[in-house]
Amino acid sequence: MRIAFYLNHAFLLLCHPEAAESPAKRATPNEEPALSLSKGPVQLGGVTNAADKSIDPSARKKRGPQDDKDVFRAFAAAGKRLAEIHIHYEQQPEYKLTKTEKAGEKLDYRVTKMKLSKDKTSLICNQFLTLSAIPPETFEYRLGNPSALEWVIDQYQVSTDKRSGITNDPNREDGREYILRLISRVIRVSLETVKIVRSLPPLGLPA
Repeated sequence: MRIAFYLNHAFLLLCHPEAAESPAKRATPNEEPALSLSKGPVQLGGVTNAADKSIDPSARKKRGPQDDKDVFRAFAAAGKRLAEIHIHYEQQPEYKLTKTEKAGEKLDYRVTKMKLSKDKTSLICNQFLTLSAIPPETFEYRLGNPSALEWVIDQYQVSTDKRSGITNDPNREDGREYILRLISRVIRVSLETVKIVRSLPPLGLPA
């Protein structure tokens, strides 16, 4: 449930940026992820710090009770949908990516350290496999600096602790394509989140 823990903070922090915590160490497989949120609240589509501004009085006067009810219902429905897709991220349909398998290489879905291309449209999983056609909107859903996808790329890599010598390996023997499916689902949830937030009605906040 590590990804759910991360994604479920998005809508909360969008409305309550003061809930951001200080950065912590990288999570291990048995820990909840340590989020680095101190660099700012959720940033989506270039809108930041909107929640800490009061509604423009002139805009409030122009709105009637029915308008406020409609806005409330829209936000309630959006929150319900966001909670659904974030909590049940493993049940969301995978986003279809283009898979390129390198000729001559052995079939391999294990990852050691994934890497995005410079234009962020492709993800190099290993020497054998590259995933392409990543929509640019994927990176609009982010907490502070990293997007949800970039966070997954950073967390899901093989690493060895220098002090203990313990190796953290996110690959699953009982699910060779688990990380690849996770990538596709995180992209799907990111795109859906961006779409939902963009569709929210204006609150009359000052620019």
